[in-house]
Amino acid sequence: MDRTREFVDRLIAWSPVLLLGALAALTYWLDAQVQAPPARRDGSSRHEPDLFLQDFKALTFDARGKPRESLAAGLAEHFPDDDSADLTNPTLSLTEIGRPTLTIRAERGTIDGDREHARFSGRVHVEREADPKPSNGQDPSGPVTLDTDALQVMTKEQRVQTDRPVTIEEPRGIIRGRGLDFDNKAKRVRIRSQVSGTLQPQAPPK
Repeated sequence: MDRTREFVDRLIAWSPVLLLGALAALTYWLDAQVQAPPARRDGSSRHEPDLFLQDFKALTFDARGKPRESLAAGLAEHFPDDDSADLTNPTLSLTEIGRPTLTIRAERGTIDGDREHARFSGRVHVEREADPKPSNGQDPSGPVTLDTDALQVMTKEQRVQTDRPVTIEEPRGIIRGRGLDFDNKAKRVRIRSQVSGTLQPQAPPK
């Protein structure tokens, strides 16, 4: 009985120490749970390239096995932190059955990790092939070119846009303006402001 009483007295005496120890252990555990994981040292947490390709060309095919997108560049650098790629002298071609091919060339480009958004800069030149079968019963339209110094591209939707000055050339003449929204699928172009240029009336079909 005396030994039991002595053990209880010691336990009571040590209880504040045990409580503080338990609190300290709990605090350490909680801190470990909320701390960010240690940074990896492989460069994946920094925007630094992990590989590069020179003089490459890549193709994407549709469900029928036909080429849908073609991307080429003199140099491509891949960044693991966001899976994006920076391109030097890129050429991007978007092809879809029944629609004219759209080709974009520039001095520089960036492809986002989702592969559906891209940005081009530095002497951006866009070419849309002649459309032999335009919609709405219109006559066949000739090729169209567009020049600007910055362009955003939604590859899946085949839409391009910019807020910079643009120059558009087609068989009827030249149009200049600032800001552009171009939908290759819908064959629709909208120049946002400062529109000027010269267009020749289209000759009636013979």
